[in-house]
Amino acid sequence: MTKGEQSQPVERHEVDLVLVGAGPVGLYGAYYAGVRGLRVALVDSLPEPGGQVTALYPEKPIYDIAGFPSVRGRELVDNLVEQAGRYGPLYLLGQQARSLERAPVEDGPDRFRLTTSNGTLIDCGAVVVTGGIGTFTPRPLPAGEEFLGRGLSYFVPSLADFTGTDVVVVGGGDSACDWVLALKPVARSVTLVHRRTAFRAHAATVDAVRSCGATVVTDAQVTGIEGDETLERVEVTRKNQDPVVLPAQRVVAALGFLADLGPMRDWGFDLHDNRHLVVDSRMATDVPGVYAAGDISEYPGKVRLIAVGFGEVATAVNNAAVHLDPEASLFPGHSTDEAPVAVAAAAA
Repeated sequence: MTKGEQSQPVERHEVDLVLVGAGPVGLYGAYYAGVRGLRVALVDSLPEPGGQVTALYPEKPIYDIAGFPSVRGRELVDNLVEQAGRYGPLYLLGQQARSLERAPVEDGPDRFRLTTSNGTLIDCGAVVVTGGIGTFTPRPLPAGEEFLGRGLSYFVPSLADFTGTDVVVVGGGDSACDWVLALKPVARSVTLVHRRTAFRAHAATVDAVRSCGATVVTDAQVTGIEGDETLERVEVTRKNQDPVVLPAQRVVAALGFLADLGPMRDWGFDLHDNRHLVVDSRMATDVPGVYAAGDISEYPGKVRLIAVGFGEVATAVNNAAVHLDPEASLFPGHSTDEAPVAVAAAAA
């Protein structure tokens, strides 16, 4: 250490349960951990809770959540954060879970020490992995990467930012088509550019895009982005044709993303297809004290839906509670038997 340098103190936390992943399933797990009276921390590489829902489709309606005929992604996440918030979970966002080490205990179940990419140390008695597809990064747009944050984006956090602008959406999957349909009512113009003739998106969605008034350019690619301080023009080149320059202040590159389990591959799990954590009916992995729920888990008959993940994480958390205290009941009781926090506090 050089003169005048000071070492940064290591951030340490001690909780009962760590949830690796703060998407919808992890947030619901935080609620159930609170129901069981467990101190819980959520770790996520993204800077805010919500996982893929927040990053990829916060404004998109979701139709398969029980009890909600339709709910926007952002509204779903806000509600889950509020639901879990009554128990005060600890959020450690913008940092990836790196290593998991077992700490043997003589007179009880082993404990764990989880270290994050920020160097944060978390001591816990059990872990539930709710990391969805793992760490994901968007596929880059070959042209104009230097305009990222200056008009080029891979997600649409807020439709209001696109009001009155000329927008070019790049891609041929459901996300690209969904963004076209969402942006068309607020933008001045919307152009969809896809490098093939056929789309990966559902046929009904493609039909809706073609009939909504947006311009659809196929067999084409964005070959250049121009502007001074911010994005102003986009060069689009169709196969065997000369480039065409379009006015644009916004480009949404919806080209999909790359997923990676990252350091979790070295945690000793039994993996399926090198991507998913194999679990039993308790949602337990082959590492005692570690469970998995949501898209990252795998078992015969697995169905990857948010609705399924909610049930899986409730199962995982309740089994983790028994792992932490073998005398505890697996069944958590009914939520209708529980006095709301505000009412209970007033009564006290």
